[in-house]
Amino acid sequence: MYPFAYTKPADTRTALAAGARGGRYLAGGTTLVDLMRETVERPGTLVDISGLPLDDIRLTGDGLRIGALARMADVAAHPRVRSAYPVISQALELSASAQLRNMATIGGNLLQRTRCTYFRDVSAACNKRQRGSGCAALEGYNRSHAILGTSDACVATHPSDLAVALAALDARMHLLGPDGERALALTAFLLRPGDTPDREHDLRPGELITAVEIPPHPQPLRSGYLKVRDRQSYEFALTSAAVVLHITGGVIREARVAAGGVGTVPWRLTAVEKRLAGERPSERLWEQAAALAAGGARPLRHNAFKADLLKRTVERQLRTVGGTR
Repeated sequence: MYPFAYTKPADTRTALAAGARGGRYLAGGTTLVDLMRETVERPGTLVDISGLPLDDIRLTGDGLRIGALARMADVAAHPRVRSAYPVISQALELSASAQLRNMATIGGNLLQRTRCTYFRDVSAACNKRQRGSGCAALEGYNRSHAILGTSDACVATHPSDLAVALAALDARMHLLGPDGERALALTAFLLRPGDTPDREHDLRPGELITAVEIPPHPQPLRSGYLKVRDRQSYEFALTSAAVVLHITGGVIREARVAAGGVGTVPWRLTAVEKRLAGERPSERLWEQAAALAAGGARPLRHNAFKADLLKRTVERQLRTVGGTR
């Protein structure tokens, strides 16, 4: 680990000023500290924001606002989240160990960096660490890598389970920086690699995530999260599916489906959603809709199995959330 300076601002204004000077924000530290130990990240100054008043969890009409510094464990256990948005609670509880969930924050979870082994090996070529250096995963062992949203510069998956659930819920990010406040959709905030894989999100210099907001959805709302992985405990997804359905009168009025473990960002399955809308739940519908889940996939040498696994994962979760008549 390289030497660094440390400061803990007493208020948001002071924190923003430190961030504008190039300081890196630190909250739970469950990702950044690991990367600093591995010398992947080498910040000159850490700005500890853990004491800022950004940890509220509250209703906003028929929606929900979650402060960026709310702990994963607290959000997962919140009665309103568990009752209205089980997809969030399930995604959080499947994300990490209880110890990590007690430390890690919502904002930090969404900003965590890829678990690609080549990214974390400073001796390997990685365009995320140094643009233009190459991508060792393209010709290396790439079983865990992405098949959707990839580019010739990067095939690393986004690691967050929570981000998949929030993508399915049309979540919005609230940001605060030197130029004031702004908000944008989570799916616009997290960026595909393209030719700039080192730029993973639309966070401007010195800017801070203040909250994540779930907009109102039609009721009743059914939702759930399924994660498929190599082992049951503390493992990142090979595939995952977040399903959100509004069903009334025996008809699917609205459908939101997102996948994880297969994309460079949380991947909205719009073809699946369109196939579901206006239909009546049935085993045949789930099968037909799930068959569209891997459209546009670009498998690599070792991860072609993910296309079929994604289809099966989506079908299983549609059946679990939607049921059948």
